[in-house]
Amino acid sequence: MNASYVALAVLMAAATYPFRAVPMLVPQMRRLPQPALTYVRLAGPAILASLAAVSVAVRTGADGRPELYVGPEWIAVVACVAVVIWRRNLLLGLLLAAGLMALLRALGLAVI
Repeated sequence: MNASYVALAVLMAAATYPFRAVPMLVPQMRRLPQPALTYVRLAGPAILASLAAVSVAVRTGADGRPELYVGPEWIAVVACVAVVIWRRNLLLGLLLAAGLMALLRALGLAVI
């Protein structure tokens, strides 16, 4: 393991911990206006979704510049979103998407 990865992990923990800890540590948190509570509740999933979207939809082109990529990963994303909307169960959608990608890779239809 590279020592710079450990430093990066510590830096990211220091940057994200306050946003996760404030709702638990501040006793007046329940008195915040509804838009602020909604923001606090949805900030984490929104950040994870944006990171996942970039890893699925953006690739580096031949000239080194980012470009839009449409591939088999989109099938897994659409399946995940459909299951989450249908069953209201994020875990089930994520398991389906991961299993679908594993199957596509095993069949040679998707590259790692």
